[in-house]
Amino acid sequence: MLLPALGATFEQAPYRFSSAGYGLLYFPEILGAIGSALWAGTLRRRWGEGVLFRLGAGANLLALAFLSAAFFARGTVAYGAVLAETICLGLGFGLANTALNHLTASLFPDRETRAITLLNAVIGGATAVSPLLLHVLAAPAGWVAWPLLLALAWIILIARPPPVASVPVARTRAPWRLPVAAGLAVLLYAIVEGSFGSWAAVFVSVNRALPVTDGALALSLFWASMTGTRLLLGAIPDRILSRRVCYLASPLGIALCFLVLPALRGAPALIAAFAAAGIATGIYYPYTLSYALKTQPTASTEVAGLLVGALMAGEGIGSFGLGPLQGVLRLGALYRLSALWALPLFALAWSVSRRKTRPIRGSAPPLG
Repeated sequence: MLLPALGATFEQAPYRFSSAGYGLLYFPEILGAIGSALWAGTLRRRWGEGVLFRLGAGANLLALAFLSAAFFARGTVAYGAVLAETICLGLGFGLANTALNHLTASLFPDRETRAITLLNAVIGGATAVSPLLLHVLAAPAGWVAWPLLLALAWIILIARPPPVASVPVARTRAPWRLPVAAGLAVLLYAIVEGSFGSWAAVFVSVNRALPVTDGALALSLFWASMTGTRLLLGAIPDRILSRRVCYLASPLGIALCFLVLPALRGAPALIAAFAAAGIATGIYYPYTLSYALKTQPTASTEVAGLLVGALMAGEGIGSFGLGPLQGVLRLGALYRLSALWALPLFALAWSVSRRKTRPIRGSAPPLG
């Protein structure tokens, strides 16, 4: 998540993006997410899991190239480069993450909840470290140094043999149900995640006029605490700590963080509050994904693709929506109102987690 880490930078000289303009940067991400959700299943059936992952890796490489180009540009050219970065990011994350989630669920059919939670913990760990490295490398070389290093890493990864064999899948589809409740739960959750993650640096460094490093630290600790929560809960067996109880508690923690943040002023308190928000949001998405995949194991690619698409679309809505709305309300007031998201999130978590595995007519009985 390099763009949120650069939020305060883009709102200052020499870029001077407005709050509405900065929020609009996330809109193409929605388009990329929708594209990845629509294409993931078809691409996997035609070319296999390995090609699906490599296509996602290539889109991520393009995103980093556009972001790096923005460092050397100004005005509308820089803004256009960042817009192109977000659509490639949506496509890249959607395709690569769909492939990884499907592979993880396939490799650990009896422990898919723990495996998917740990996978997303690893992804979150990288997201937590990235903003800090961005600002560490910015001192000697400018903020472009870290995107260029990441682009080099993606080039090396693409040049290597694919992580899984690219074996096409039979074109006949098993019947499956559209995961409406799970999809809506992920979409609303991602709006919340985007509201925290994409605006943390701006809230701390711009709204509270604190140093840019404090904003970067708040953003990094948000992702780090999310990662730690996923690692911890992914390692604890369900017989010791009920995953459904944790799942239902998550929206309540989210509401509390949204209510507390606007009342804080000092850097330590704000950083601690964003870390608490990471804990509250940590398991909602991987648990939703796990419940949805368990109900439809014969269509895991389609279900994973749709939920990853919903995740990226929600991230884009949460990130984009708070920009224009700040012309009406301050970010702190928007955070207070965002506490209301806890109501549908709790209701949807209750519905998704109580849903029993039922075979679809004409398909084999699902596992678990």
